Amino acid sequence: MNIDSILHFIDLYGYLIIFLFLFMGIVGIPAPEESLLFLIGVLIGQNKLSFGLATLSAFLGAFIGMLIAYVCGKYVGYHFINKFGKYVGITNDRWEKVQGKYMKNVQKTIVFGFYLPGIRQISPYFAGINHIPFCKFLLFSLLGTVLWTVPFIVAGYYMGNAFHINPEYVPLLGVVFIVFLLIYVSINYMKKKKKNAQK
Repeated sequence: MNIDSILHFIDLYGYLIIFLFLFMGIVGIPAPEESLLFLIGVLIGQNKLSFGLATLSAFLGAFIGMLIAYVCGKYVGYHFINKFGKYVGITNDRWEKVQGKYMKNVQKTIVFGFYLPGIRQISPYFAGINHIPFCKFLLFSLLGTVLWTVPFIVAGYYMGNAFHINPEYVPLLGVVFIVFLLIYVSINYMKKKKKNAQK
């Protein structure tokens, strides 16, 4: 979906479409939601959206998406994987290995997984499948949602005002951010691996 389509939908449906885009981004197909959040900030800076309502719509979309995905994972996920996992290469050994890694870092994955496309979609399903206590999941997903939505919107607001960013270029900024984030994560991973090898 291009930027013109997004702007058109926002013009037509307002804050509801922000909620739906963020909700579907969590429970559905991975998409550059960071670009959308940044765009929301730019549009707030241009007085096309209200800061409070736009931020609340984005927050609720992502947060409710997390809760729905958790419930689906808890009540449907394991049976689905057990029945159909073999068709996509999910063997019992692979499943146990991934499950072990997830449970070891569950808090960090829920909170900071928002910043990694794909992880933020899988994380709530995994939490449900592994029967993470609901209150614990609620707290960490609430924290993660705030730490993910608000900084991007605020960055879009301030950068849009400072540099008069054309909304059409926002998706490119999202791609640049993801590239830098992946480089940062890769460097940290390599440093940690090297440190562990020296022990």
